[in-house]
Amino acid sequence: MDENNELVKLSYREALKQALREALQKDDKVFLMGEDVGRYGGAFAVSKGLLQEFGPERIMDVPLSESGFTGAGIGAALGGMRPIVEIMTVNFSLLAFDQIVNNAATLLHMSGGQLNVPVVIRISCGIGRQLAAQHSHSWEPLFAHIPGLKVFSVGTHEDARMLLLTAIKDPDPVIIFEYTAMLNMEGSIPISIPAVDISHAKVRRTGKDISIITYGAGVYKSLEAANELMKAGIDAEVIDLRSLRPLDDRTIIDSVSKTHRALIVEEAWQSVSISSEVSARIMEKCFYELDAPVQRLGGVEVPIPYPKHLEDASIPQKDQIMEVTKKLVGHG
Repeated sequence: MDENNELVKLSYREALKQALREALQKDDKVFLMGEDVGRYGGAFAVSKGLLQEFGPERIMDVPLSESGFTGAGIGAALGGMRPIVEIMTVNFSLLAFDQIVNNAATLLHMSGGQLNVPVVIRISCGIGRQLAAQHSHSWEPLFAHIPGLKVFSVGTHEDARMLLLTAIKDPDPVIIFEYTAMLNMEGSIPISIPAVDISHAKVRRTGKDISIITYGAGVYKSLEAANELMKAGIDAEVIDLRSLRPLDDRTIIDSVSKTHRALIVEEAWQSVSISSEVSARIMEKCFYELDAPVQRLGGVEVPIPYPKHLEDASIPQKDQIMEVTKKLVGHG
């Protein structure tokens, strides 16, 4: 086997850490700032060991003030640096919402194109570690609503390893959602991975009977469901949206035009969601290609519960994806 095609097995956490390390090694202007990212090694151990390797000027512990340190990151970006701002959990991102929405997202427009804000904001997101309503939700749709931001979702080990390296080069603010439920999950990726084209969705599995469109923690669940469905004679295509703003309409429309059915899966609450937008675009751009109504499978619209069985019941699972898919293609 060619060395470049050899696979290495690693956890989602380790893939994120390797991406951070490589970004720091490649550009002296890159630095990481966030709560507990230094001496403690990160709330989820993603930055463990980086303080010892790069020092406190590039791995910066900050006070417990999301608005304050996110604003400082925006200021550093305006000053020519390439900051990576880590927000510990998605719930805490609301404390930085003013800085993200009213400053980072608007400055290029309000300056007549003179002020770029090359800041990357990493946010731990999602459901599945019994962190309850204080520390676990999927609020990607809130950020994807905002012009001036680019919003990406890390749904695979490959993207955990490489997506940051592309995002850090962007001249404009980028939000990256990483998933706490996946941190210990192991996967295999090539030793040598080409740069990730984060502007396009990725067809993770080709199929002809239905398009399952998803992102984030829904990607592996959808792939598992698709592999099981093949035993029932259903050949499902799985699309990882990857970019939530901007959406890659072309990949979505091409897939649905081929399969003529669409199921959109996400952990975020279903009302006013990513799936709402994707469904609308399918209806607007390829309605006459559909053989069945577009279906959505989203999170139950409640604050995320703590008990494990209720937490699992609040978000789509593999069996639900299979059940809805079978109904859509007339197998049940």
